[in-house]
Amino acid sequence: MSMWRWSQKFDALPESAQISLGEGNTPLVRSRKIGPEAGLKNLFFKLECCNPSGSYKDRFASSAISHMVANGQTRCIATSSGNTGASLAAYCAAAGIDCRIAIVEGAPLGKLKQMMAYGAKIARIRRFGTDPTISEHVLSRLLAIGQRPGNALQISAFVYSPAGMSGVQSISFELAEQSPSLIDHVFCPAGSGGLCIATARGFQQLVIDGVLSKPAAVHCVQPEGNNTVAGPLRQGLLKAQTVMCTTKISGLQVASVIDGDIAVTECRATGGTGHLVADDYVWALQKRLAREEGVFSEPAGVAALAGALQAAAAGEIDPEATVVCLVTGSGFKDDAAIDRMNANDDCPTIDADQLDEW
Repeated sequence: MSMWRWSQKFDALPESAQISLGEGNTPLVRSRKIGPEAGLKNLFFKLECCNPSGSYKDRFASSAISHMVANGQTRCIATSSGNTGASLAAYCAAAGIDCRIAIVEGAPLGKLKQMMAYGAKIARIRRFGTDPTISEHVLSRLLAIGQRPGNALQISAFVYSPAGMSGVQSISFELAEQSPSLIDHVFCPAGSGGLCIATARGFQQLVIDGVLSKPAAVHCVQPEGNNTVAGPLRQGLLKAQTVMCTTKISGLQVASVIDGDIAVTECRATGGTGHLVADDYVWALQKRLAREEGVFSEPAGVAALAGALQAAAAGEIDPEATVVCLVTGSGFKDDAAIDRMNANDDCPTIDADQLDEW
C-alpha cells in the first residue's frame, strides 16, 4: 500500500499516472523513555524517515511527479536544501523525467550525492537559503524557467506546488487511523511551513468528513535562527516575517516567507501555536533520540521533539495528552550531524584475543 489509497481525499489522479515507490504508511511508535521522563505519558514518533528516499518529501514528490505525468510534462525544475531534491530526483527517475535542482548553498553533501545517484543535475547557488534577497531572486528566475514548454517548477510549498503538497496531507489521514486515541497535538518542524499547512488541512478534512470530532492542534517548530513563522504565530500576529537566517539546521534554512502566512492561519485554526528551539538543543536531542529510542533522525527531524519537550516543560501540554512528533528525515543524510553526534566515540581496531577486555 502507498499513500495513494487516500487519493480521493487530497487530489485524485488516474491510476495510470500515479508514480509510487511505496511512500506513506510510515510507523507510529510510542516513546519508551524520552516522553515518560518529560512527563508525557503518550508521546509518539511518526517515522517519516522510513519513506523510500528517507523523508516525508516522498509524499510531495509522488504527487508532484504524478501530476507532471498526467500533464505530459517532461522536465522538473526544482529548488532544495536536500530532502525535496532527493525525493524529486527519485520519482523523476521512476517516471523517466529530466530533473534539474537549484541547491541551497549549505545543503549537506550526503543529500547532494543522493540526488546525483538518481541522475538529477544539480548546482549550488551562493547565499541561496540564508539571504532573503538572493532567495527571492533565485525563485523569480526559476519561476520563469518553469513556465517553458514541457517544464514544471516543483517547490515543496503550497504557493508554488499545491498539487504536490496535497499529497502530504496523507500524514494526517494515517495518524488518525494509527493512533490508539484521539490525537491532541502534532508538532511539525518548519522551514517555510508547508508541512504544517498540509498536516492542519488534513485534520480539518477529517473533521469535515465526520471522521474526527475536532482536529489535532498543529504546532509549528522552528530554529531560533529562522523565526519566520513560529514567533509570529505565538505572538498572535496575522502574517509571517522575512528574516536573515542564521540557523545551521539543514532543511530548516528558509529565510523567505513563502508558505508562512498560510501556515500562521492554518495552525492557529487548529489551536496550535509556534515554538522556537536552539540549534544546540536540537543536536543534543538528535543523540538522545538515537541512543534512547533507537530512532536515527537528521537534525531537522528532531526539531518537532524539541518543541514538544519545551512545551511540556512550560506546562503547555496536559501530561495525559496524546502527542505526535513528526520525524521527517533520516540521519544518514547529514554526515556533519553524524560526526557531531559521535565526536567523543571511536572505533578501534583490535585483535581477536582482546575481545574479552573490549
